[in-house]
Amino acid sequence: MHDFVTAFLGGTLLGIAVVGYLYVNGRIAGISGLIAQVLNPQTIFKTPAVWFLSGLIITPFIYGLFVQPEIIVSASPIMMIIAGLLVGFGTRLGSGCTSGHGICGISRLSKRSIIATMTFMFAGFVTVYIVRHLIGAF
Repeated sequence: MHDFVTAFLGGTLLGIAVVGYLYVNGRIAGISGLIAQVLNPQTIFKTPAVWFLSGLIITPFIYGLFVQPEIIVSASPIMMIIAGLLVGFGTRLGSGCTSGHGICGISRLSKRSIIATMTFMFAGFVTVYIVRHLIGAF
């Protein structure tokens, strides 16, 4: 039951955050777009994306202080770097990330976002199957 409540609260907070960001700033809270704003020298200090992304980075540490003190990452740093680069490439290729398409786009009933999210999920399923069952890694 605890996992359900935690997931429900997390999803609710995420929904409130992206809807609030949309209504306050008039932009969707797609993380790749927010990162692009922050990395742009012309907009880095003029965008509320800095605060939104800061919350995404700081919140797990606060959560860890009160709820789950230790998070174990079993992947090697090299695999994490490769995975991050592949996600970044896919984000550019798909014109957005899972937060932009999956959370914000689907909630707006965007056909493009629905198709993009289905593609992300299918690619994830296939990748996990290949890595865990065919290659035998992890």
